[in-house]
Amino acid sequence: MSAQELITDHLDLWTGAVTHKRGTGRGASSKNGNVEFTGIKKLRELILELAVRGKLVEQDPSDEPASVLLERVAEEKARLIKDGKIKKPRKLPPLTDANKPFSLPERWEWTQIEAVGHDWGQKEPDQVFSYIDVSSIDNIKGIIDQPEAVSPSNAPSRARKKVRQNTVVYSTVRPYLKNIAVIDKKIEPEPIASTAFAIVSPLSGIPAKYLLHYLRSPVFVRYVESVQTGIAYPAINDKQFFSGALPVPPLQEQHRIVEKVDELMALCDRLEQQVGDQLEAHKVLVDTLLDALTRSTDPAELAENWGRVAEHFDTLFTTEASIEKLKQVILQLAVMGRLVEQDPNDEPASLLLDKIAEEKARLVKEGKIKPAKYQPPLTEDKLPYSLPHSWSYCRISDVGEVKLGRQRSPKDHTGTNMTPYLRVANVLEDKIDTSDIKEMNFTEAEKNTFSLFPGDVLLNEGQSRELVGRPAVYQGEVPGACFQNTLLRFRAYDGVIPEYANKVFLAYLHNGRFQNAATQTTNIAHLSAGRLSPIEFPLPPQNEQKRIIEKVDELTALCNQLKARLGEASETRAQLAETVVEQAVS
Repeated sequence: MSAQELITDHLDLWTGAVTHKRGTGRGASSKNGNVEFTGIKKLRELILELAVRGKLVEQDPSDEPASVLLERVAEEKARLIKDGKIKKPRKLPPLTDANKPFSLPERWEWTQIEAVGHDWGQKEPDQVFSYIDVSSIDNIKGIIDQPEAVSPSNAPSRARKKVRQNTVVYSTVRPYLKNIAVIDKKIEPEPIASTAFAIVSPLSGIPAKYLLHYLRSPVFVRYVESVQTGIAYPAINDKQFFSGALPVPPLQEQHRIVEKVDELMALCDRLEQQVGDQLEAHKVLVDTLLDALTRSTDPAELAENWGRVAEHFDTLFTTEASIEKLKQVILQLAVMGRLVEQDPNDEPASLLLDKIAEEKARLVKEGKIKPAKYQPPLTEDKLPYSLPHSWSYCRISDVGEVKLGRQRSPKDHTGTNMTPYLRVANVLEDKIDTSDIKEMNFTEAEKNTFSLFPGDVLLNEGQSRELVGRPAVYQGEVPGACFQNTLLRFRAYDGVIPEYANKVFLAYLHNGRFQNAATQTTNIAHLSAGRLSPIEFPLPPQNEQKRIIEKVDELTALCNQLKARLGEASETRAQLAETVVEQAVS
């Protein structure tokens, strides 16, 4: 099977295997920024693997054998050493059969990287120079991208390695990032590279791009992984790099390989662009149809808009992003009073607010809570949407007590009242994480003030802008726990169900309400108690709160099941791609 057939016969597999990366945050701004084209990535790796194994292009029996080419390369290197233009070769462990990862086609030869190239030595910058470090590398195209001009006085201590046109630079720190490039044009002023690179200038008969493709291939990646040291910042040294085994084809075949790899990589680029455009168009379609649901002005329009969504459900919700968007719309419809029907027999929320006001007045009189700060009444022009007749708008502070957690100080690490406490790391979206619980010293009075009871809703006070206000209901997961000042505690008054309040807060997390209310420092947004308390709160009758919680949980569970099936299908496609790669290589 030719390389072209390998691509076309499995086109759906390469383009369909897509992975949604974790930890990118909800605010990823770049197009498809949280998506990895897993299948196309595997295809790129396969192309390089086949290329360096001699399986990408046909061998030509009339080509001069690589053994003759390597003899000329050795003569050239010896001449350059004799003329003092390059240093003597490094003393490296010899290449043995154990170091050769696979058998080669006829007319190919194994050698070491040291044998086919050299570096240019080092110098301390004495004039303005072009500094090449990892930020200068376009690791997708394998080229240098506009290195910065630096004066000798500002030169980093790493700026030492001389490079020239046709030099290959290989980052030996965190090599899995594949910061590898060919200097394909003359750079002015004089370029100098970081000592974090291995530098190799190929000798005559070794095209720099062939060497580049080999260094990026899974074959060399596996070698590097076998010798690198370090965990957080794995690295290899120059000796390990230049010891690496290199399969050398005849010169004419090297050129054919480079041409074919470039052609197929361009095809992968086009496939990636096509899939990216399809995903972007799909996202726009999903967003448009789902946003129409929340903009519906009456039940009839909502039913009509939902009909459009339901009609194309199977084609709309085919990505994790689209399912997440659906979950957010479910929350938004819930807090707008459009997810479940109203029951005219329910006691209206206005009466519930009256009861809460009476309860608060009693607690103030008994000295159990402080009097609320005056807040001007909510006006209709400031409210985001209209509510059903039985609902009422109020403020968050009208339906629950908002409290900032306790400040932590170094002296609190020891004491007689060491107490578990929750912090930002423990409050995930709609989930309390107890995998890492810290302790600090709380006095008995502080315990009374900052204690947590089941039903308390915790919200991130300080977080990245897209995550500020992230809420979860505390259900007593850590008995006797208190909370730190990176969190806010919302304790609902009687008649307000904590799980319903949590749904409101989740909706505000996703629709930007919390972001708009927060203040922003350099890297962190803050949603203080003073900024959280006056935010409007859509309050339904208590019985309807229960129906909303039940319906949201039911629909969210269905969404999660759909998402799990998508994940299983995506994993299957990725495994199929891996299988095709293994079969093609073997």
